[in-house]
Amino acid sequence: MKRFALLIVMVSLLLAVPVAAQPPGEKPFLAGVATSNITPWLGGGLVGNFGTPPPAKHVHDELHARCFVLDDGTTRIALVVCDNIYISREVLDDAKRQLTEATGLPADRVLISGTHTHSSVSARWSNPLQPAKEFTEYQRFIAHRISDGVRCAINNLQPARVAWSTVDLPGQVFCRRWLMKPGTELLNPFGEPDQVKMNPGNSPNLLEPAGPVDPQIAFLALETLEGRPLGLLANYSLHYVGGTGPNHISADYFGVFADRVQELLGADRQDPPFVAAMSNGTSGNINNINYAVPYPKRQPYEQIRRVADECAQAVCREYKALAWQDQARLDMRQRELELAVRKPTPAQLAHAQKVLSEPERPDKFPHERSYAQRAIELQNSPDQVRVILQAMRIGELGIAAIPFEVFSEIGLELKARSPLKPSFTIELANGGYGYLPTPEQHELGGYETWLGTNKVELQASTKIVNALLEMFAELK
Repeated sequence: MKRFALLIVMVSLLLAVPVAAQPPGEKPFLAGVATSNITPWLGGGLVGNFGTPPPAKHVHDELHARCFVLDDGTTRIALVVCDNIYISREVLDDAKRQLTEATGLPADRVLISGTHTHSSVSARWSNPLQPAKEFTEYQRFIAHRISDGVRCAINNLQPARVAWSTVDLPGQVFCRRWLMKPGTELLNPFGEPDQVKMNPGNSPNLLEPAGPVDPQIAFLALETLEGRPLGLLANYSLHYVGGTGPNHISADYFGVFADRVQELLGADRQDPPFVAAMSNGTSGNINNINYAVPYPKRQPYEQIRRVADECAQAVCREYKALAWQDQARLDMRQRELELAVRKPTPAQLAHAQKVLSEPERPDKFPHERSYAQRAIELQNSPDQVRVILQAMRIGELGIAAIPFEVFSEIGLELKARSPLKPSFTIELANGGYGYLPTPEQHELGGYETWLGTNKVELQASTKIVNALLEMFAELK
């Protein structure tokens, strides 16, 4: 009888121990997610194309800051993906300042990026190299709402499991820069020759794409200890999709992906709500159009839904095979890198001054007057700019953050050389300073390399890759 009683006591004690209990002295891995609405009011200019930004007249779908906070018991980090084309560093610095003051979370443990949807109102200065003295009303609003979103994610922290993986989806990413057949006349805004053309259409002069694509979707997944989906952060190197309604505010495919993942995982109507996000990878030279074949005509939002669904389906198929972990080491590095600001050559400066001195003169070259103004702007800008770079470790997953529209070659190199596997890069993180081509792509010319589209020294990408690899090595 005594043995039977002892057995009952032992069984009772075993049953009282939680299934996911941590080893003695080990703190649980925590995760919290939340969203914050950052939709601008109607009337603001929808940026992303040449010419005067048209006013927003309709909100097709709300814009959000999608927030993820992770805590391994020693280190706490936050990642935020905002449905916005560009957010200046100073705006994001202010969001981090508010967050640090409210929660104590250090600013260098926060990564904030924009998706680069082309159907939003910009939160960037007209010249990101020369901040204005005061924020616009929308810049103040978005900084506050980002801080609020991360604070809510912190409030939602709970014991969690984490996993990560990758899946290839090659059919939705294409290089938008094309080498053209010999004899094709290509000139930049200063009348200088180019070898490649951005978005050339179905031209008979197409030769071949001028660069590679990165077909990989990398993602980080979070679930509760009971196995309920909690959050998912993905990354795909696709500039944006477009094809929205006229004068519509929209999160583009990034927002539809988040909604579709939630649906496929059966994570609707949870408390706290499930949060998914698609961050933008290295897509400065990538879009969704294959110019080698005729492009089919689509209805508004049709292609956005197609791309988002394919991405979500691919991720959710891989989701079923994830290896979940109760613990994952967190670590993060941040550096400020000083880069030289690109200046016009004497010939470009003289050309720009001549163009602007003749206000009635029609453009002789593509966007000639606009780039003349940009050349003068760069000439009058500071000679140096300091940009934030970040490298993050979540278990064996590596994440890099770069504040430019980054060429795919750069992301592919970082993935190949990073000691953390897998790794991915989030572009337009912690600011936005224009395009970041490689030195080799600079030699080919084209829109992304034009003075004014690109604002920093021609060797900037090399310096950035080297710095990030050093940071990854420290994390490993």
